Amino acid sequence: MAEVLSLEEAVARLVHDGDTVALEGFTHLIPVAAGHEIIRQRRRDLTLVRMTPDIVYDQLIGAGCARKLIFSWGGNPGVGSLHRFRDAVQHDWPVPLEIEEHSHAGMANRYVAGASGLPFAVLRGYTGTDLPAQTATIKPITCPFTGEKLTAVPALNPDVTIVHAQRADRAGNVQMWGITGVQKEAVLAAKRSIVTVEEIVDELEPRPGAVILPAWVVTAVAEVPGGAKPSYAAGYYERDNAAYQAWDKVGRDREEFTKWLNELTGVKA
Repeated sequence: MAEVLSLEEAVARLVHDGDTVALEGFTHLIPVAAGHEIIRQRRRDLTLVRMTPDIVYDQLIGAGCARKLIFSWGGNPGVGSLHRFRDAVQHDWPVPLEIEEHSHAGMANRYVAGASGLPFAVLRGYTGTDLPAQTATIKPITCPFTGEKLTAVPALNPDVTIVHAQRADRAGNVQMWGITGVQKEAVLAAKRSIVTVEEIVDELEPRPGAVILPAWVVTAVAEVPGGAKPSYAAGYYERDNAAYQAWDKVGRDREEFTKWLNELTGVKA
């Protein structure tokens, strides 16, 4: 059953050096505050997983938290590249970064397989791409019933999945609405999970289209108002487009990034 903790305590207890960690959220409800807490606690040697790594993953990579990235698209949405990501891949700064690239469909199906207790997923994707030649975790498979050539990808079972949502009740049941990605599947696939929320309430009011994560699949809930900024949380605040634009300048330059990192972690220059 879910335990209500502070974000600091949740990360300290549940995110360990060397873990495979997924922070999911599709343009919306991105768990940025949790990513910053991982940086502050100086976690190292992480395998980071995310369908669409954006600036919080750029920050985690630049802070030296990651040794590997499993993903299907990476960039600063609407702005351009992730420069700390590029620097790590091209120049091993601050540490070398291994990458494992998939399609969106491949990543989503890997989470579903993990959530379903299956060893792999089968899909028709990847045909006509060179990803199978670049990624060892994409394999051809023949349907035993029709003979059709398909593609298999292994299940994803993160050590810990972290997501952000609008609300949780005091028992740890979580409610989110608006644009959702693979948050539910990523939580169900994980060994442990942290959900940051805008608020903890006495009772969750029914909402059309709301996704409920029951307390029994959540390890810890932390109340973190504004925990998705600069992404947005439907019903609470809008996307801060200026912050994404401003990050491009910070992320491009190692010195500027180091200043930002020192401010985040409280290190005096």
